[in-house]
Amino acid sequence: MAERPTKKSWAEPFKIKVVEPIKMTTRDYRLKCIEEAGYNTFLLKSEDVYIDLLTDSGTSAMSDHQWAGMMLGDEAYAGSRNFYHLEDVIRKYYGYKWIVPTHQGRAAEHIISQILIKDGDYIPGNMYFTTTRLHQELAGGNFVDVIIDEAHDPTNEHPFKADIDLQKLEDLIKKVGAEKVPYISMATAVNMAGGQPISLGNLKEVREMSHKYGIPIIHDATRVAENAYLIKEREPGYQDKTIAEIIREICDLTDGCTMSAKKDCLVNIGGFLAVNDEELYKKAQNMVVVYEGLHTYGGMAGRDMEAVARGLEESVEYEHIKARIGQVQYLGEKVLGWDIPIIVPIGTHGVFLDARRFLPHIDQDEFPAQTLAAQIFVESGVRSMERGNVSAGRDPRTGKNRRPALELVRLTVPRRVYTQAHMDVTAEAILEVFDNRDKVKGLKFTYEPEYLRFFQARFEPIT
Repeated sequence: MAERPTKKSWAEPFKIKVVEPIKMTTRDYRLKCIEEAGYNTFLLKSEDVYIDLLTDSGTSAMSDHQWAGMMLGDEAYAGSRNFYHLEDVIRKYYGYKWIVPTHQGRAAEHIISQILIKDGDYIPGNMYFTTTRLHQELAGGNFVDVIIDEAHDPTNEHPFKADIDLQKLEDLIKKVGAEKVPYISMATAVNMAGGQPISLGNLKEVREMSHKYGIPIIHDATRVAENAYLIKEREPGYQDKTIAEIIREICDLTDGCTMSAKKDCLVNIGGFLAVNDEELYKKAQNMVVVYEGLHTYGGMAGRDMEAVARGLEESVEYEHIKARIGQVQYLGEKVLGWDIPIIVPIGTHGVFLDARRFLPHIDQDEFPAQTLAAQIFVESGVRSMERGNVSAGRDPRTGKNRRPALELVRLTVPRRVYTQAHMDVTAEAILEVFDNRDKVKGLKFTYEPEYLRFFQARFEPIT
C-alpha cells in the first residue's frame, strides 16, 4: 500500500466566479515593451503583463458581498448612507472617533501633514514611505528614520523588524525639542522594510514616550490587519486573540490614522483619515472640502464607501488573512529554497528580492533593483517593482541619490487574485533570471521627474 501523505494540502479559501483572461507573449515582444517603457515597469501596459505583481494597491479581487454592496450605493452629494455605514465600521474595528473619507491614502497624508507640520519640524518614523515622506517634506518637515537597526539588514531574522528604536526616538526629541516634533509617524507592516511588522510590546513603549513628551502618534494603518496576523503568530500572549482584537489594541495605542483602503480593505479605490481629536477633525473636515469633496464622501462615490466598509469587515476574518499571508510565504519559501536572496523573515504583502546580493556586480547608482525588475519582465512577463535607490530619491540638500541600505525588488501579491500555480510560475521565472544574472547590465536615467521619480522615470542600459 502506498504511504499516505502526512501533511494536508492547502487551498485558497474561496472559489472563482469570474475570470479575466491574461495573455502570453514572446521574449522579443516583451523586450520591445520594456524599451518603449524606458525600463520602468510602471510604464508598461497591463495588457502586456502575464502575472502582475507590481502592487497590492487597488488590485485585490472584491467579494460577491462587496459587489452586492456596490449596487446599494447612495450617490447623494451630501449625507450618503454609505458614509455613515463606513463611519460605524471604522469606529467598531479601529476605534477612532472622527472619520474623513478621501480618494486614497496619500490624500489623507496630505491633509494631516498640512495641518500638523510647520516649517522646520521633524517627524520621526519607522522607515520612510515614498508618498508619506514627500507630503511631510512639502509641508516643511524633515523625516527622521527611527526604526531599529535590524530593519536595514535583509538577512536579520528579527521577528518585528519594524519596531521603533526608543533611544533613537528620545535622542531626536531631546535634540530638537518636543515642540518641533508634531507627531510620531508609525506604520504597521512597513512596506519599505519588506512588509515587516511592529510588535505590540514596542508600540506600548512608544505610547509611554509619546505621553511623556506630549507628542501624538499617527498610524499608517494601510496593512494593519496583516501586521495583526503576524503579532498573533509571533508575539507571546497574543495566540488566543482574534485579528479584530489585535487591530483594536494597535489603534487604541495611537491618536489617529491615515488609511489607503486599497490594501487591507480589499477595494480598488478609497481611503480615509481618522482621528480622536475633535479640533483636528474639524480642520481636516474643512480641508477635505477644498481638495477632495464634501466631508461625507471625500473623494469616493457612495458605492465605493460601501465596498470599503464591507471589505474592512472581511479583512479581519482569520481564514482570509491567513491565506493571504500564507500565499506570500509560499512564494518566499520557494525562492529561498533555491538560495535566491530575499528579505527575511518573509513579510506580509510580498516577497522582496535583495538586488544587491542578486546583482552584486552592479553599483547602486546604476540601479540594480530597477534593472532586476526590468529583466524579470523581459524573461517571464512577470511585473514587479523597484524599492531601492530610485524610490528613495535624491537628498534635497545635496542633490545626490540617497543610496538606501535596502535595494529591493518587490513581488507584491494582490489579494484573492492569483493561485498557487501562479506563484510556482513566478518562482521559476525568478530562478531563470538568477541563473543568468552575470549577463545583466545596469541602467542610467534618460528622464528623471522632480517628485516620486520611480513612478515616471525612464532609463536605458549602460553600454
